[in-house]
Amino acid sequence: MTLPSPESLAELKAALPGAWTQDAAEMAPWLTEWRGRWTGETPLLLQPRTTEEVARAVEICARHGTAIVTQGGGTGLVGGQIPYGEVLLSTRKLRTVRDVTPLDDAMTVEAGVTLLEAQELAKEKDRFFPLSLAAEGSATIGGVISTNAGGTAVLRYGMMRDLVLGIEAVMPDGQVFNGLKRLRKDNTGYDLKQMFIGAEGTLGVITAATLKLFPIMRSRATAIVGLESHHDAVELLARAKAETGGGVEAFELMKRLGMSLVLKNIPDTREPLESTPPWYVLIELASGEPNGAEAAMERLLTAAFEEGLIVDAAIAQNDAQKAEFWRLREEHSAALKPEGGGWKHDVSVPVSRIADFIDEATAAVERFHPGCRVSVFGHVGDGNLHYDVIPGEGEDVAAFIARWMEGSQVVHDVVARYDGSISAEHGLGRLKTDEARRYKSPLEIATMQAIRHAIDPQRIMNPAVLF
Repeated sequence: MTLPSPESLAELKAALPGAWTQDAAEMAPWLTEWRGRWTGETPLLLQPRTTEEVARAVEICARHGTAIVTQGGGTGLVGGQIPYGEVLLSTRKLRTVRDVTPLDDAMTVEAGVTLLEAQELAKEKDRFFPLSLAAEGSATIGGVISTNAGGTAVLRYGMMRDLVLGIEAVMPDGQVFNGLKRLRKDNTGYDLKQMFIGAEGTLGVITAATLKLFPIMRSRATAIVGLESHHDAVELLARAKAETGGGVEAFELMKRLGMSLVLKNIPDTREPLESTPPWYVLIELASGEPNGAEAAMERLLTAAFEEGLIVDAAIAQNDAQKAEFWRLREEHSAALKPEGGGWKHDVSVPVSRIADFIDEATAAVERFHPGCRVSVFGHVGDGNLHYDVIPGEGEDVAAFIARWMEGSQVVHDVVARYDGSISAEHGLGRLKTDEARRYKSPLEIATMQAIRHAIDPQRIMNPAVLF
């Protein structure tokens, strides 16, 4: 792997007329991670419009041994999309909707289609594409596949890996892998599409994908409930699953600290409940039966009150109130930024051990850094928590941030003791690639390195990430 030579840059520009820029102002927004943690550089931003143009560009880079970083919507949180001298290849202009087939419950779209646009395309055909996350208006299909994004509906529908039927990708030598199938069953050897999912652009450039669609649920009910203890959340989840027969689509835990920061730092937000309990859960139920979700929510909350699992509750009465409830959850990350940032962790542990993990991790970080504040929110239904540690009020923020890596190791060591993962849905990127060596076995690392070497022997594809 080498950084771009003048010869390779000249050949790339000649091969992609009108699909590149070296204008500093044009490139600047795509060189900085949205929280400002990474600011990179590139000598050339490629913006191919077709798979053929992507293949042409990658073949040139392969011949010259020129390194490439692929970028989708730029919404990643671990820095894997930021170049440091490599050619930056954006897939945002791969915008074609190739096929939507309701009878197959499938659609094929190119990598630059946003997640929100994919949801709307499905809805136009009376179908549902379930992946949803806060950045869905900017995040692209290629990006969420490359990072194996999770979001809020994993409990019912799975990660992005579970929602992909087929993939088209340009390999590191410029050849095009055409795996765009609409099949649910295909036992004819290795499932090659899975290699690209979660690979963070290291095995090729995803240019299109065939995605699973689902029937639209005919009723939905959304509520925010208050709890005295996070230990009650897991019991409430079990009760919700039993009450609905699998109809729980989202089950989002929030600590009072995070809620208070949203109310403080995000305009046009308000308290969801009359009380201010220590913990909240946002619950969303869905049913194929008209009014079924609403009835199930009433039964669930009535039983939960009687059993002492919840102390307060509010059911959204319309779409506007539902959107308000979801905004309180989705703005948690943004609400931390005015506090000076913090040590952010995207971790997962077994669902049954979530509450104990929170207790042990919080005790550990408070011993490590007395006076810090802990904000916890996330997807209890799939064991994924965003465990964020922020400075105490009035604390020197720069000094606090300087201890990020040490503090993260404290948290991640607890995660490891609970048989968890240090990256549940964001990937490793630049942030966690080196740290992952502490928690992955030598065999796991060696196997991943062997796969990568077989497919990209020059290591030109996003060379700074994944071991």
